[in-house]
Amino acid sequence: MTERIVVVAAALHDGDRLLAARRSAPPELAGRWELPGGKVEEGESSEEALSRELREELGVEAEVLERVPGEWPLKPPYVLQAWRARLLPGSAAPKPLQDHDELRWLAPDDVWDVDWLDQDVEALGALRAFRGAGNCASSHDAPAPAPRRNPSSS
Repeated sequence: MTERIVVVAAALHDGDRLLAARRSAPPELAGRWELPGGKVEEGESSEEALSRELREELGVEAEVLERVPGEWPLKPPYVLQAWRARLLPGSAAPKPLQDHDELRWLAPDDVWDVDWLDQDVEALGALRAFRGAGNCASSHDAPAPAPRRNPSSS
């Protein structure tokens, strides 16, 4: 049996806004949006990996808060796990340093305006359900609508 490799993603919040990162690499993912994050390295906890990835990819210091229930398959042997996170006081503003060419803070009504990677759509749906169940409640926790697809990416 192949051992699974965990990829962690941050649902990084600033109030009600969520940070989205547009991929610049690899070519098959370029132009699509994701929650920032990356692979858990050997000997690292998921929380440590996510903090490291946010430093490397965005130049920020963040507090990893809690895991969003669920796990989403990527290319075998990879699986995606999402975590809620927030910027630490005094952290620099996020900048696209690695693997991304644009960042956007999305208001709740704008979350589905970008072309998310498929597994991130599933993770975002789980995040909304998690928040809607009384966890980290927000005034904007309506059920997730169907994602809008950018016609040029089909």
